[in-house]
Amino acid sequence: MFQIPATKALILQLFASITIFVFCLPFSCFALSSANIPLDSPIYSYLDKLAGLGLVSTDIKGIKPYSKAEAARLLLEAKRNLTQIPDGQSVFANDLIGRIRELIPREAYLLENPDKKTVTFDYNPISSIRLRNILLDGTARNYQRDVHDPGNDGVFGIGSGLRPANPYPSPVHQRGSEGTPLFENNNGVIYGDGYSAELRWGVEFYWNDDATAVLEPSVLLGSHNNSIRFNKGYLKIGGKSIELEAGKDENWLGPGYRGNITLTNNADNFTQLKLSSPEPLSLPYLGGLKYSLIASRFERSITDGVVRQPWFYAVKLSVKPSVNLEIGFNLGRQVAGPGVNNSVGDSLRGLIGGTSADNSNGLAGFDLRYRIPWLRNSEIYAEMSGEDTATFWPIVESYVAGIYMPHLTDDGRNDFRFEFFQGNQILYTHATFPGGYIYRDMPLGHSQGGATQDFLFRGTHWFGSRNNLALEYIYTNRGMTGRIEDQTVERKHAGRIFWDLPLYGDIDGQFGYGYEKVSNLNLKAGTVQNNQFVKFELRYRY
Repeated sequence: MFQIPATKALILQLFASITIFVFCLPFSCFALSSANIPLDSPIYSYLDKLAGLGLVSTDIKGIKPYSKAEAARLLLEAKRNLTQIPDGQSVFANDLIGRIRELIPREAYLLENPDKKTVTFDYNPISSIRLRNILLDGTARNYQRDVHDPGNDGVFGIGSGLRPANPYPSPVHQRGSEGTPLFENNNGVIYGDGYSAELRWGVEFYWNDDATAVLEPSVLLGSHNNSIRFNKGYLKIGGKSIELEAGKDENWLGPGYRGNITLTNNADNFTQLKLSSPEPLSLPYLGGLKYSLIASRFERSITDGVVRQPWFYAVKLSVKPSVNLEIGFNLGRQVAGPGVNNSVGDSLRGLIGGTSADNSNGLAGFDLRYRIPWLRNSEIYAEMSGEDTATFWPIVESYVAGIYMPHLTDDGRNDFRFEFFQGNQILYTHATFPGGYIYRDMPLGHSQGGATQDFLFRGTHWFGSRNNLALEYIYTNRGMTGRIEDQTVERKHAGRIFWDLPLYGDIDGQFGYGYEKVSNLNLKAGTVQNNQFVKFELRYRY
């Protein structure tokens, strides 16, 4: 007789129970199914600008990607509020609104005309195209290194004793790789030294307003790597307050711009089952609420002779009790699989975590975002997540914090962002899962890995919605803590420039150049590496 393993059964039961609970909540009856917007689409920056101009206040940024229906909802909110801003800003705002409408015409039209019904079956064979050409001269950093773990942790660096001194065999081993120098958060795609060209092509299918299917094949040609693969491919059923998605897709859980701790699109997209709310629910006392529940099974791996193939699940809840405050809870966990105790008891402890007897490896924490109306709608945001817990509270913490100033000048055409990341010395490591919190050799969370500090400064000037110039400076160091033997602090200074501009019709281009200098590469004293790239990108409705 066929039997479902205990761990798998528990995860399925948990997923089913949450699904039933969510379906019992009161929802609006009109739900428009739609495709997700790629995380590197300029639509996100357009919506950020509209919020900065004071036209959008119901946005929840802690869970991405947005669906196209959610972007259309925010678009219509901005349009309704246009009369509230000065004439000097309305020209730019109208430009942004018009461009978003051009990129999501189906969803904008149907939300404006909810009485209109789509045909039973429809498709768009060219919903988006992105052709990226890269000339790279550089060598990626390797995150493989031993790290000293003293244990005896407190919280926020204060106190001690929440974790025993040296609780694990010392040193701990960091794993993973950077992938491509100067190209983080790229769905695990790695560009080799020399010339590379990558084509992503989106195809969308619709069944009434109820279901959407997306295929995004990717073709990569280069001097070191030629491949054809499906970057994305998923089916979505439902919309608005509840949606079920099955397939391969990207995720971004947290308020960060350059990275988050728990889950980003830095590593390769993985096959998943996801239950989420594309648009916020309105609940008493909590205000707007969005959720995302993700379940997956990672690939089989062998690390130092240890075989593992864990299940993976992530939970993200974001609430907006006021128009200016957003609070989030996040959890990501590898659990069970071959080589660990898969009993019901250990699996339950793995679902909850925070004990020395569970069979899991996870991260959990909190985040917040606050919009400051009197400071031209500037936003401050922060995330704290821990590798472990002590009486529920996350310990062994890592942090993301930043400020976004979308409205530096009266016309709203200049913005600035600063973001800081600090990864704990044992971030993304684990004794039971020696491969770490890694998927196909790249961190599932922040691209810069553990035992790292990272500082991002970014300024942008907008000539128009499709024509903007961005300058970035990034400083990163690894090895400020946890060094052993002859390791030396690695320091990286990087600068990047990106210029987006319209080329013809719905085709936009992006020119980019980046340069970085890495001192003490891979923590080896005296080793210096200079990397640089030139990029030319064509986008059609992307």
